[in-house]
Amino acid sequence: ERRKEFESNLQKAGLELETEDKKESEDGKIFFVKIHAPWEVLITYAEVLNIKVPIRENDIPCRVENPLDCMLFPLRLPEKVMHPEPDYFTAPFSKDKQELYLIQDENTFFSPSMRNRIVNYILTRCPYGTEEGKKKFGIKRLLNNGTYTAAYPLHDCQYWKKANDPNCDNERYTLYMEWARFLRFYKEQPLDLIRKYYGEKIGIYFAWLGFYTEMLFLAAVVGLICFLYGLFTMDENMSSKEICDPAIGGEIIMCPLCDQECDYWRLNTTCESSQYSHLFDNVATLFFAIFMGIWVTLFLEFWKRRQARLKYEWDLVDFEEEQQQLQLRPEYEAKCTQKKRNPVTQEMEPYLPVTSQAVRFCISGTTVLFWVSLIIASMIAVIVYRLAVYAAFASLMENTQTLQPISGLLTPQLATSVTASCLNFVIIMILNFFYERIAIWITDMEIPRTHMEYENRLTMKMFLFQFVNYYSSCFYVAFFKGKFVGYPGAYTYMFNRWRNEECDPAGCLIELTTQLTIVMAGKQIWGNIQEAFVPWVCNWWGRRKARNNPENLYSRWEQDHDLQTFGALGLFYEYLEMVIQFGFITLFVASFPLAPLLALMNNILEIRVDSWKLTTQYRRPVAAKAHSIGVWQEILNGMAILSVVTNAFIVAFTSDMIPRLVYYYAYYENEDSPMSGYINNSLSVFLISDFPDRNKPKDNPENFVICRYRDYRYPPDHERRYLHSMQFWHILAAKLAFIIIMEHVVFIVKFFVAWMIPDVPADVKARIKREKYLTQKILHEYELEKLKERLCQGDKRATEKEFIATEGRMELSRAM
Repeated sequence: ERRKEFESNLQKAGLELETEDKKESEDGKIFFVKIHAPWEVLITYAEVLNIKVPIRENDIPCRVENPLDCMLFPLRLPEKVMHPEPDYFTAPFSKDKQELYLIQDENTFFSPSMRNRIVNYILTRCPYGTEEGKKKFGIKRLLNNGTYTAAYPLHDCQYWKKANDPNCDNERYTLYMEWARFLRFYKEQPLDLIRKYYGEKIGIYFAWLGFYTEMLFLAAVVGLICFLYGLFTMDENMSSKEICDPAIGGEIIMCPLCDQECDYWRLNTTCESSQYSHLFDNVATLFFAIFMGIWVTLFLEFWKRRQARLKYEWDLVDFEEEQQQLQLRPEYEAKCTQKKRNPVTQEMEPYLPVTSQAVRFCISGTTVLFWVSLIIASMIAVIVYRLAVYAAFASLMENTQTLQPISGLLTPQLATSVTASCLNFVIIMILNFFYERIAIWITDMEIPRTHMEYENRLTMKMFLFQFVNYYSSCFYVAFFKGKFVGYPGAYTYMFNRWRNEECDPAGCLIELTTQLTIVMAGKQIWGNIQEAFVPWVCNWWGRRKARNNPENLYSRWEQDHDLQTFGALGLFYEYLEMVIQFGFITLFVASFPLAPLLALMNNILEIRVDSWKLTTQYRRPVAAKAHSIGVWQEILNGMAILSVVTNAFIVAFTSDMIPRLVYYYAYYENEDSPMSGYINNSLSVFLISDFPDRNKPKDNPENFVICRYRDYRYPPDHERRYLHSMQFWHILAAKLAFIIIMEHVVFIVKFFVAWMIPDVPADVKARIKREKYLTQKILHEYELEKLKERLCQGDKRATEKEFIATEGRMELSRAM
């Protein structure tokens, strides 16, 4: 009954319907209803949706040729692929001015993406009856209640071969051959063709992803140089030399790293890990942290310019999201039974009472807070795991002969860090899986008014959760681990049971690097498996029977029906994945200069995986307009500012750079080699007889009298024994001063760069003004011609005043 009513109303709206009987379908179970929008429907709704159409070919000269174009030729795609249509001056469509537009063929005047937008607009608002006293409408509701199983626009051909119809543009085939194959990874993207086939919203995503990947190339090169600097200067590092020296590190006895079960150990057992930590903890780290602070500003500012150029080229300059994004959601109209007058339009509109909104927001906020608390609880559980298994690893490695050869490389600290990072990654993925569904449910429950409001609310919920989920473990290692340990005899304990972790004598930076690498690389590998492998397997399984049928028995609509659904939130997840990656390469980049290189390699693959799955594995999504990346721009700006702070704190508190510099300038003991003696200076002395029974190891076979620990405290024979020494306060003051200076320098440079680079290129501003002027002139000339015709035909309504007014508008247009 619902279907009958709905299809009847669609036909009343002017659409043409054709039903394929289930006997004709491949499985003999599914009816297919094919919808065609005739010319009258297209021109009616093109005016409603304010769609811009061509009025004259653009005669503004193209930009000056780039002298580097000949070098970039191998990266270019054929001109017909890059620019499938000429550039036109455009104007909003009006039924009354059809002669004004370049209508050569009514069948091809509106592009397929425009046509499917118009049809989708009608489908989402078409009523199908009244149930429980409420007016029901929209295809989405019919899909949810099972009246229909799917609704989708068709691809224009097979992706691996051209269509038999000579009039078909074969855009899907072109996109696959020139864009979606991995062997084309070095080629530019055909953004105009993507926009023409999939719509502006998907086009702007790929434009942003491509631009981000291009900018990552610079960051990856500088990061690689910094890493190579650490690699080549590894042998010159005085700290690791002293740790590895049997006469220095071999003679320094360190205090046990856990209570009772752990033994005293010699410092040179951490020789290899101290050498590897120099790869990431060196002078280049400071340079790279400052560089990335400036790089992120350049990226965001140049993207604004790129976006402004796309807005002009794609006719989005006057698009303020009102056409699709600011329209009321059908769900909002259906669920809000109360109405009030709109102060702008003076029309009655549905609205949600303030009390209902407040209750819904309270439930939503409480739910988000509960899940964020759950993440923090899981992180504490991982920390407890680290503390609980450390002693087990230490005992296992000491007593297992087979592990002796690799004991220098695989220390108890590293083993604990690696296993805890893997456990943390698994917990992250499990929490993500459940929260995604909860976030969509609570956003639906809030009943947002518009599509834009819905996306923004869901984005903020998901991003807040993902931010805490992915970065909490990195924040713990960077800013908390090893900072609240206490000292031998007065250790601090979590829940009065587990002793807090200490950093390696070479610093905590190598552990932060390990954590970052595992979570970042694991997420990227898992993401690509989810995005490419899962849809491919589902499609392969769904089409296993139909694959053997000839094409005339396995129709275009059936083939597309067997594909996966991209969904309204498909792009949302793509943006979320990239923004989380952006956080990894900016917030913690001081600890891992190779992070941009990993991100670059992933993104080169990501572009091709996304394009491949969209072209081959998914039904064609409904085209949608968008003139920017939306709320993600503000999130990226916030992360850019936060990254300066986090990197300043990592360099100051997580790396050993500041203590080394303080020693180099103020506490050195040898003028010829200022860094010699640094390791001995950075370790405090503890009298073993002062150990309480809770901490004292069970055995002391070599009868050690003193042991060393990582801190700056007075020795046991000093009057202020075990209290922080003056050097500790000097280092702390230097760290705080460094943070203030680095933040201010980077922020000043960031804001200066942002001020220097205009958001809209000068040539684009000039072209926008020129196009507006010419478009107005063309429209006014058209009106003038129509008036002249009416005057010649003796139309009394075409008065002289009207004629003069039209000429006056033309003069005003020229003056403007």
